[in-house]
Amino acid sequence: MKNNDNSSIFEILKKKAELKQEVYTNTIHTFKIFKNVIKSIKDEYDKNINPKQKNILFEYKIKSEFEIELKFGGDILIFMMHTNVFEFPKSHEVMKTSYLKEDSDRSYCGIINIYNFLGDSFKYNRINDIGYLIGRVFVNKDLHYFIEGESEISLLFNNFVNLKINENEAKKIIESAILYTINFDLLTPPFDAIKEVSVYEIKTTIDNMKMKTGKRLGFKFQKEEEKTENTKD
Repeated sequence: MKNNDNSSIFEILKKKAELKQEVYTNTIHTFKIFKNVIKSIKDEYDKNINPKQKNILFEYKIKSEFEIELKFGGDILIFMMHTNVFEFPKSHEVMKTSYLKEDSDRSYCGIINIYNFLGDSFKYNRINDIGYLIGRVFVNKDLHYFIEGESEISLLFNNFVNLKINENEAKKIIESAILYTINFDLLTPPFDAIKEVSVYEIKTTIDNMKMKTGKRLGFKFQKEEEKTENTKD
């Protein structure tokens, strides 16, 4: 292989590495903003809560550099940053936008996932319980972002061209996730799904039963259209 060929390879490697590092740095920056905003929401809650309502839980923990746990009422939201950088597949709708066609490097994004769990699932170590990915935040090299997820959230934050991460935008995202979770109620499972219980399950504690608990109890997280099809079957 000729030296000039090596130089070309090294230049491509350097360019791609610098791009991914820039996206990663922006995602870390965004996650730090999330931490600060969650703290400010907690402080605001403490100032406005009626002393008689102190038993209504609202607290957070910084679990690691890449994970925040926010508890409120009977729910937990987990904000988890992925440490890798991703590119959208060619078939993704966002790849058809002029914003990405003008600069393909904009398609490389970091991801912050937002999960919803029942508080009791962690409190009682119910390891079979299921949580739900309610949204994932994509952040690119220009700090532009959009959200893919449940319609109540993604419809508010799907303008990749114009939306740019800052504290105000982060607060909108977090408050929307909280409101969605509050309105996402625990549903009773189908009777036939839980009517059979083994002797082992009864003899072990109820918290360790193999019967899963989740807001869409008995069903794994899936796209709305798939859930509709399953309901019809």
